[in-house]
Amino acid sequence: MKNLHPQQAWTWLQAHPDSLFVDVRMEIESLYVGRPPGVVNVPWYEYPDLQADAQKFADAVAREADGKAQAVLLICRSGKRTLDAGKALEAAGFSNVQHVVHGFEGELDEHFRRSTLSGWRFEGLPWEQM
Repeated sequence: MKNLHPQQAWTWLQAHPDSLFVDVRMEIESLYVGRPPGVVNVPWYEYPDLQADAQKFADAVAREADGKAQAVLLICRSGKRTLDAGKALEAAGFSNVQHVVHGFEGELDEHFRRSTLSGWRFEGLPWEQM
């Protein structure tokens, strides 16, 4: 799995328009917190059980993909869920997986807030919100 910082991920997406961009956050997070345009939401886990099922996730991504050789870029809130999700995709046979380091909202600052130190939104990259 390749680690791409937000600006690198945006540049990579522009160079690979045929890639699959997957937001692994819960649907409610993606809709209300915000998300990059063109992203497909495939949650790593969902409310109320909040338990990841690697095979279920990989199968859901496979339904969205044009095949397991298609490049996949993963994003979550802070870049941590995507590490496990990416490993699950690689174990399922996906051969070209990337993830966004620091995710959409980035790391927590000293006041326990996100989007102030790092992340997609902090970098000023395109995003939308419901």
